[in-house]
Amino acid sequence: MESWIIYLSLLRVWAIRVTTKSSTAKCDLETYTLFLLAESKYPGCTRLADIMEDLSHDSVNRFLLRERYEPRDLFDEIKAHINLVDGTLSADDTVIDKPHSDPKLTELLSYIYSGRHHRIVKGIQLITLYYTDLSGKSVPVNYRIYNKQEGQTKNDN
Repeated sequence: MESWIIYLSLLRVWAIRVTTKSSTAKCDLETYTLFLLAESKYPGCTRLADIMEDLSHDSVNRFLLRERYEPRDLFDEIKAHINLVDGTLSADDTVIDKPHSDPKLTELLSYIYSGRHHRIVKGIQLITLYYTDLSGKSVPVNYRIYNKQEGQTKNDN
């Protein structure tokens, strides 16, 4: 997930889609994106609030709850920057480890086989679809968070 955020930020920092009303929140897309680029190890609301003196954890959380980005928003933003002729699509599934979280309390958390750990771990599974054009430029064009409760396999997504 971080790779598409980094790619978008390197192009320029802007809203992926037009917001319906102006925001008075102290946290915005530019602030949050720059934070994700700088803080790869602990990218959470509390950590951002610790770093920014005039920003509260609640402000960051409200920003994340207010903006509902969908996989389609990512493709709509990326398609103008890639050549969509004769490229290759590839998929990657990543397990975001959450060893200390409670599956009963945390949405989308389940027990998943991790290739990194070579065993089943507690985590969230992110499936990313990448497009590589003929020049070798590879960018994420779609993503899904796998939810076992929907009754589908990760391949159905």
